[in-house]
Amino acid sequence: MTGAMLLAGLGTGLGLWLVVLGCYPPPPRLDKALDAPAGLTPLTDLDTDAAPLGWAGQWGRPAVRWLRRLGLPTVGTRRDLATVDKPAEVHLAEQATAAVLGLLLPPVAATLLTVGGIATGVAIPVAASLILAIAGLAAPELSVRTDAAKHRAAFRTALSSFLDLVVISLASGSGVDQALDEAAKVGSGPAYTELRHALTEARLARVPPWDILAALGRRIALAELQQLAATVALAGTEGAKVRASLRSRAIALRERQLTDAEGDANAATERMALPIVALFAGFLLFLGYPAVAAVLTSL
Repeated sequence: MTGAMLLAGLGTGLGLWLVVLGCYPPPPRLDKALDAPAGLTPLTDLDTDAAPLGWAGQWGRPAVRWLRRLGLPTVGTRRDLATVDKPAEVHLAEQATAAVLGLLLPPVAATLLTVGGIATGVAIPVAASLILAIAGLAAPELSVRTDAAKHRAAFRTALSSFLDLVVISLASGSGVDQALDEAAKVGSGPAYTELRHALTEARLARVPPWDILAALGRRIALAELQQLAATVALAGTEGAKVRASLRSRAIALRERQLTDAEGDANAATERMALPIVALFAGFLLFLGYPAVAAVLTSL
């Protein structure tokens, strides 16, 4: 009981310290403060300050530097964060907050149970704290991975219609650059918004649009967009006729979407069979228990 109370007090003190640091962050370092007026502030800091931070991001900001020293986030996580346009500092802050909450929840629950007269010991709260802390670190990772996969799937779906629109514009006699702009203006949604921003950036920077599209494909880790950029670059630099190639790519994208949809439907059908199997097993157990109990009693 003494060990549980000590652990609970330690966890409560750590949590209150993190809350105070989150509400009253330390002043910036002198070198960053001197570089800020000259516009030399790192891009990550600008993104973090401009990004909307929730309570999890605010409370976990003091632990970001420690998580960075551990090598977080990983390369794959950075790619997923770039896909969903989420700053790495916000992600690490949310991880720290979730880990601390998972670490503190079991001691607090054990303390409440001890006050109520139920002794839990020390091993169970410590093990539960470690498990929940690891789960708190892993939960934001899984969430970002899921959001990135959904974003890539939605972008792939929009890209197939974008290719069709580009082919129609090329067939009407438009140039490559004009066809890309006209196709991006027709559609709506996040994917078309990113495409319009990329093409606008290329036009303002006076660079070929396929270079910006290739950079966008690398940022969101979408191979189909990089292939589109390579095909359009071939048409823009060497004057190749790419209308048939773009049409074939659009057909291939739709076929892949149909294949993925069929796979998801088959997986959902298999998952629907699991409750039925479990119900049938429970029914057999309900029928067979009296006979088994009678046999065991007669021995």
